[in-house]
Amino acid sequence: MRLLTISADANPSFSKLALSLASTPEEVREVQRLRYKVFIETMGLSGLANQEGLDKDEFDSCCDHLIVRDSKTLKVVGTYRVLSPHAARKMGRFYSEQEFDLGRLDNIRGRITEAGRACIHPDYRSGGVIMLLWAGLAAYMKKEQCDYLIGCASISLADGGHNAIALYHALSDTNLAPPEYRVTPHLPFPIHERESGHKPQIPPLIKGYLRGGAWVCGEPAWDPDFHSADLFMLLPLAKLDSRYARHYLKETRAL
Repeated sequence: MRLLTISADANPSFSKLALSLASTPEEVREVQRLRYKVFIETMGLSGLANQEGLDKDEFDSCCDHLIVRDSKTLKVVGTYRVLSPHAARKMGRFYSEQEFDLGRLDNIRGRITEAGRACIHPDYRSGGVIMLLWAGLAAYMKKEQCDYLIGCASISLADGGHNAIALYHALSDTNLAPPEYRVTPHLPFPIHERESGHKPQIPPLIKGYLRGGAWVCGEPAWDPDFHSADLFMLLPLAKLDSRYARHYLKETRAL
């Protein structure tokens, strides 16, 4: 299913890329193979290796999967997994609730789209793919009539966690959610064990969230399986930075 149309004249960087929603089991497997390559092989997570070469879990069957393909090779080069409010009710929870207590968000659950498993092929990280995926998220939220986007954004612990700690402490008050939107990690990452002199490097996904106007909703959770510290991000659509709203929403078409 074609999700939206991008004008190559208006945005030449998208001329070789096509965005769609996975509509067959094989397309979902293509997504899972890309995730396996990036998350497990590239990151060296041997504990998650399997003979199928697929990164999959119980949420995949209930989620929609945004796919970016190279129009010339038809190879899947980017993906984002999205969970609608209806699908979250069917699952009984959001994926993020494996890591965080979302009790304070109960009053907006019916208006939340959850995004996760953002993944881009190493050869396609110049910016065009993630921008197209964000445009797809905006289109999806309009279709589902959702006012909030949530998701976990990971920071690698390959350096011993120094960057994760430095990044969290570098957040300004404007980056942090108001108290009524704060969440609590089930397994907190120890952010108070600080060493001076570490300049934070912001991962592209978190940078995209923050530039768009998203909030960090509290201290990070520790994900030992993926060897990461995860921040819970909340982006109210009404708060989407006006520049990014114009950039993403103008590209969308009716689904």
